[in-house]
Amino acid sequence: MTDAVQTNQIQLITYIDRLSGADITALHQLLNGPLAGLFDGVHLLPFYPPIDGEDAGFDPTDHTAVDRRLGDWADIERLAKDYPIMADMIVNHMSAQSPQFLDVLQHGAASPYWPLFLTRDKVYGQTPDPAQLKSIYRPRPTPCFTDIRLANGDIVPFWTTFTANQIDIDVTSAQGQAYLQAILQRFTDHGVKYIRLDAAGYAIKKAGTSCFMLPETFEFIAALSEQARARGMTCLVEIHGYHKTQIEIAKRCDMVYDFALPPLVLHTLYSRSATALKNWLDIAPRNCITVLDTHDGIGIVDAADYNGEPGLLTDPQLDALVEQIHKNSGGSSKLATGNAANNVDLYQVNCSFYDALGRDDKQYLLARAIQLFCPGISQIYYGGLLAAENDVALLQKTGVGRDINRPYFNNTGVQQALEKPVVAALCQLIKLRRTMQAFNGEFNQTLTGNCYQLSWQHHGHYASLTLSLDSLTATLSWQHQGDALQQLELASLLS
Repeated sequence: MTDAVQTNQIQLITYIDRLSGADITALHQLLNGPLAGLFDGVHLLPFYPPIDGEDAGFDPTDHTAVDRRLGDWADIERLAKDYPIMADMIVNHMSAQSPQFLDVLQHGAASPYWPLFLTRDKVYGQTPDPAQLKSIYRPRPTPCFTDIRLANGDIVPFWTTFTANQIDIDVTSAQGQAYLQAILQRFTDHGVKYIRLDAAGYAIKKAGTSCFMLPETFEFIAALSEQARARGMTCLVEIHGYHKTQIEIAKRCDMVYDFALPPLVLHTLYSRSATALKNWLDIAPRNCITVLDTHDGIGIVDAADYNGEPGLLTDPQLDALVEQIHKNSGGSSKLATGNAANNVDLYQVNCSFYDALGRDDKQYLLARAIQLFCPGISQIYYGGLLAAENDVALLQKTGVGRDINRPYFNNTGVQQALEKPVVAALCQLIKLRRTMQAFNGEFNQTLTGNCYQLSWQHHGHYASLTLSLDSLTATLSWQHQGDALQQLELASLLS
């Protein structure tokens, strides 16, 4: 890892079109207008063609292009001058509609792109051992291979970790390496500062293993991170998995997600106990990105046990957590989770964080305050910023579970959302948090009875969030160097 990453930041996570209602220029205007003063940077979710594919841009036909409906690389550069940009590097797969794969369909093994894609036979041979296939770790209940017919009539089992439209890349091949280097070069040329390595844990496949987070995977991540670092970029590794795995990954890369935080914050508020959260923050990586919600669901596996090793929460606690999410959302999260929806996940619950807390403004603001006081760069998802409710209509339209928390806004919708008391309070909280120099210093936490405190100190600066767990109320305290201590009841921001 590198110690050079500045973690005292708050960033926005967003789709360009789903927040702005239009393109990159419109998003830039939004950040400089109604959202001015809130963010130090922005994670632009996939802006490659097609942004309206099967997985909202995570199935690119051309990873080096900007979807024309959003603008071009010049627009990205202009935005990057005001807000450091994070972009997704989708290392595991590309679209089945890509020119490269279409050429493979037409010419088979004679295609120059044949080595770019991974088939079952490349890893297991023509007569794979069923026991080895069964040991492959699956993030979804769908098969990991899809039989696809070539133009000559041959049927080939291509590796499709996520969907049949996302064909896995052989990142160990010369063509795979060249493909990744082309993406890195394009990012370098156009001012991208941060790279999010999407689905990196699945990139290396090896017979006789789970094909997930192998020793070779760690080596792949470390090598790619070093290549990005040499170009002046910082790498964020996106992996949902056992919490100790995240700790190990953090030692070998610039940054990791704290995906355990969302379920632990919910557990804290549901159970009115901060023991599990405190235990995690005692050992959690400091070179992290914190989130409560993203374009994906609320992670469950990140707090669960693994191969007999205890998790951050017990199975009964996780079961209660999931059921409470479904109850608080009025059952809408059940419609989007598990076998009830396409593009399903085994390890996530698809639900907006606002609905996961029953649309309780005080609890939602408290959850965000906890996030903003945890170590790491705080990323706020656009739906979370605007306290979006579950978009059941979009879910019913697309049948994609994650779309329940991938809503579409326009200027009018954003303005209306910003007028909601909970959103106005969150914006005030973010702006207040950004004035506090204490977050450049040391983090501490204490748990005594029903009192849980998160605090920061840096030279003469101080900031703390003190929670009363029995009443779920909180007090903010802060002191700038040389000034008097100030205090604020968190709930007062809602009035």
